[in-house]
Formats: sequence, structure tokens, C-alpha cells
Amino acid sequence: MTLTGATGRTQTIGAALAGLGMAVAVGTALGFQHLGGYIPCKLCFEQRIPHYIGIPVMALALVSSLLKLPPVITRGLLAVGAGLMIWSTYLGANHSGVEWGFWPGPTDCGAIPPSDRAGSLLDQLNMVIPPSCDEAAGRFLGLSFAGWNTVASLGIGAIAAIAAFRKA
Repeated sequence: MTLTGATGRTQTIGAALAGLGMAVAVGTALGFQHLGGYIPCKLCFEQRIPHYIGIPVMALALVSSLLKLPPVITRGLLAVGAGLMIWSTYLGANHSGVEWGFWPGPTDCGAIPPSDRAGSLLDQLNMVIPPSCDEAAGRFLGLSFAGWNTVASLGIGAIAAIAAFRKA
């Protein structure tokens, strides 16, 4: 199937599921951060970017499908969403590899930025120290948050790709 083929229910459902999946994935991460007290590291924050971009892209794909805009628009947006989830899968797998010690993480992960103000020792004690990228905050069924992001992103990307290239 090409990007110019007619669109229909498959593309509408695919856009809705992919957008919902992205929202649930990033919403879960935000919930663990703000409600669970988990402090994300630098790589954790980077993994959210494809989701932040993908949610409005999938919303546009859904609207495009519902309004019966030219198929290349709907399918193109779905393909972009699939590409974003491939990126997210890579970021999650990379972070998981850092956590498992397969390769080194960024040198500035977990580092405290130098203070540009002269404050007291008590002021500096209140500063939050970000966690190191090579230590998983926790594991559930053997996977860290980064590992679960990899799995979720792979699934969401598959949904978006199937919707982009399958017949209506």
C-alpha cells in the first residue's frame, strides 16, 4: 500500500490508539515522577521527547482521518508517528543498555551543575541531585522504566506503521 491509498476505519483507529498509547506512556512517566517521587535522569527526559511530539501528530492524523482529508496527509502523519516511536525505541534501548552496563552513558548524567551564585552551604543542600543514568530507579518484571518505554514504543510504532500502510 502506498501513502496515497484511500483511508478509512483502520487509519482512524490506528491514529487514536497510537495517540492514546503515547499519552499513556508519557502520562505514566509523569505520574511516577510527580506522584511517585521518582526523579528522572537526563536520558529519561530525552525519552519523553518523541512522545511529546507524537501526541499532537497523532491528534492531527485522527482529525485528518475523521475529516476525510487527502489520504497522503493522514498516512503521512501516521508514518511520522511510527518514525517517532522508532526514535523512542532507540532511546529506551540505549538507556537500558546504559543501565545494564553494556555501554557508558553520558558523562554529565547525574552531575551537579556548578553554582553561579555564592550561596550558603544550607542553600546548596536543598539542591536536588539528579540520579545517575546507569542506575535503574526500579525494575518491574525484570525491566526498568527505560525498558518498558522500549517495549511500549515498539508496540505503538507498530500500530502507527500498520495504520499508515495498510488498506483502509
